[in-house]
Amino acid sequence: MKAVLIHEHGGVGVLKWQDAPEPELSAGQVLVDVKATSLNHLDIWVRNGIPGVPLPLISGTDAAGIISAVGDYVDENRIGERVMIQPLIYCGNCNSCNSGKENFCESMGIMGESSQGVNAEQINVDESRAIPFPDHLSFDEGASFALVAQTSYQMLVNRANLESGETVLIWGASSGVGSMAIQITKALGATVIAMAGTDEKCAKAKSLGADHVLNYKTVDILAELKSMTNGRGADVVFEHVGQATWDISIKSLARGGRVVTCGATTGYKANLNLTHLFFKQQSVLGSTMGSKSAFEGAFALLSEGKINPVVDRIFPISEIQSAHEYLESREQFGKVVLSYE
Repeated sequence: MKAVLIHEHGGVGVLKWQDAPEPELSAGQVLVDVKATSLNHLDIWVRNGIPGVPLPLISGTDAAGIISAVGDYVDENRIGERVMIQPLIYCGNCNSCNSGKENFCESMGIMGESSQGVNAEQINVDESRAIPFPDHLSFDEGASFALVAQTSYQMLVNRANLESGETVLIWGASSGVGSMAIQITKALGATVIAMAGTDEKCAKAKSLGADHVLNYKTVDILAELKSMTNGRGADVVFEHVGQATWDISIKSLARGGRVVTCGATTGYKANLNLTHLFFKQQSVLGSTMGSKSAFEGAFALLSEGKINPVVDRIFPISEIQSAHEYLESREQFGKVVLSYE
């Protein structure tokens, strides 16, 4: 079997498509023949170096494939199922897990970060995390759903408590989480103001359902936002960019508004005017990955045809170094996929 292994942190050269031991099935697990995986910015952070990442590590978080074998206590009828992988790892027994907050679990992890990942010809996972996906999706689309949908739903619904009729300002509309956030927001009956850095990306965001689009490189965002909302501002700001966008995000908030953030790709420093925060009764919310209920909520929207994965470009798995370079260039709209066909 071959897999993408990282033996040390660094640039794309540390990604090696090489021979690896075949996975061994344990009771309650299934063996999946991988057909496609997709990249997330998490893959770049892991490659560059996150403290505590076990090395050598098989990279990758999102995958889709076919169950080819099952372990003890798993129904053999599952063999042949087309499945996507739910990548959140949790103990299932602690107070957090028992209260539906699996992403608060002290044992919480993500495949391809805290444990071996999915960029391999075969992977073994607990049966409960191999999820049959709708027939209308390709393997490429199935591999492009879980992490970004689970993360976006957690941010918008479980953290920001988004309500129908509210207005959401979405940064990074061309990213995986951004393109999914547009669709989830619209599916929940809220208004989307999406932002991207080129007119082409703005047009694609509009095609996904965004009510308004702004090229943040060419317009005065705060002035445009005030015009669009009659001076009120946004009820929710969907943040994952960080330092470069933070000041605008905070100034964009309406009374009672919420900034929810899952990342800081441009830096971690942020200023906050506490007077505005308490006087306008605003909230700043952190969000990491998503609970089991977040995955289930997003998957229900997928099954109903209200949201769909957005695939930008497909690379053969042997060209994973080029795929990482492409993702780092920020030229994509949606997900970058690795094919095993």
